[in-house]
Amino acid sequence: MCTHHGDTFARRRAALFDAMAAISPSAVAVLPAARVFPRNNDVDHEYRQDSDFFYLTGFDEPESVLVLDAQERKATLFVRPRDPEREVWDGPRAGVEGAKAAYGADEAFVRSELGEKLPNLLQNRRRVYYRLGVGRSFDDRLLRAIDKLRGRHRLGVSAPSEIVDPGVILHEMRLRKGPVELDAMRTAARITREAHELAMSRTRPGMREYEVEAMLLDTFRRHGSERPAYGSIVGSGPNACVLHYRKNDRAIGSGELLLIDAGCEYGYYASDVTRTFPVGRDFSREQQAVYELVLQAQLEGIGAVRPGATIEEIHRLTVETLTRGMVRLGLLSGEVEKLIETEAYKRFYMHRTSHWLGMDVHDVGAYFLDGKPRRLEPGMVLTVEPGIYVAPEDAAVDARWRGIGVRIEDDVLVTPSGQEVLTAGIPKTVDEVRRASAASR
Repeated sequence: MCTHHGDTFARRRAALFDAMAAISPSAVAVLPAARVFPRNNDVDHEYRQDSDFFYLTGFDEPESVLVLDAQERKATLFVRPRDPEREVWDGPRAGVEGAKAAYGADEAFVRSELGEKLPNLLQNRRRVYYRLGVGRSFDDRLLRAIDKLRGRHRLGVSAPSEIVDPGVILHEMRLRKGPVELDAMRTAARITREAHELAMSRTRPGMREYEVEAMLLDTFRRHGSERPAYGSIVGSGPNACVLHYRKNDRAIGSGELLLIDAGCEYGYYASDVTRTFPVGRDFSREQQAVYELVLQAQLEGIGAVRPGATIEEIHRLTVETLTRGMVRLGLLSGEVEKLIETEAYKRFYMHRTSHWLGMDVHDVGAYFLDGKPRRLEPGMVLTVEPGIYVAPEDAAVDARWRGIGVRIEDDVLVTPSGQEVLTAGIPKTVDEVRRASAASR
């Protein structure tokens, strides 16, 4: 359990109270914990708390519910009861007392009391912040509580008349990272850097992709990372052209490129890094040409990150650089502007350049405001990750290009004066990659 920085969670709840009250003082937020998902038979998947729930509490136990009352500025937690018998099997629980003493709840009750207490917590409040559609059984529970209140109207009790997604406030808060969050993200980046450097130095022809994945996961865990931030992609040769390749079971051939897209999670914050390097031999001329083009586009994209810029502008810039370069290499033919307009480049570059990064690897926060791309602000963190993928079976290109897949990705913080690359230092230039992977040759 994370009881560090308890004042951080209290400040976040206070900021949410302020934002809720500014819109409607008569408001309450209801946030359930993440559900437990069965893996098979009586085994569950590893539990990870819902990011919104953890952001406001630091509490990582399942079957919990947080209720925040903006009018009274009161946080109520419903938690699992202490149970010595179950704790022998599953580990200690905070219980009602721990919820208050260690996690700052103003009131706490056991989860079984939710049905009785929830209507009372909602009564005489006009608005409920709750995300409908995620957990249908909890949707029903909330709606039953509201319906119960409607039956009390003759007693002078009113029921909420509005249900609003808490993300309209909460996800905007999460989009701008504070010092504690950035500390966690920098730590995640440092661990991820070591993992990628180790993979570059130890990968050899003939190894299986999963052996490289094991190095990454070992490094993450040894440094206190709770888990990878997402399923690691370790794609060799033609597998580098599969964007979400996850099988990681192929033998790596000499002279092939290995694309590794892997990052750890630390303190509930993600890192997201991709590097591509040759195994067993130096870059071939074609591999290096594609690599240098992707790197040029990535560096230009990073350079464009600054307050006032937009993710759309960064994407357009990388698309133009990649398209111009692919015409030069002979992968595409025609006028650059026309190729962009008709999206012909998507044959080789089919994804976007950036996404938000934070507690979730594809983090929350609106990309458009009032129909227009939102402008970047200090404290936002995004990825910059252009790539080129020439399908192995693409008969329309010269055979020497087929099966080459390259992506380069870093995590970038928007600063008041420009940007900070949180994942800087992981070998990236051709010379750096050559040196880092020299042992494989």
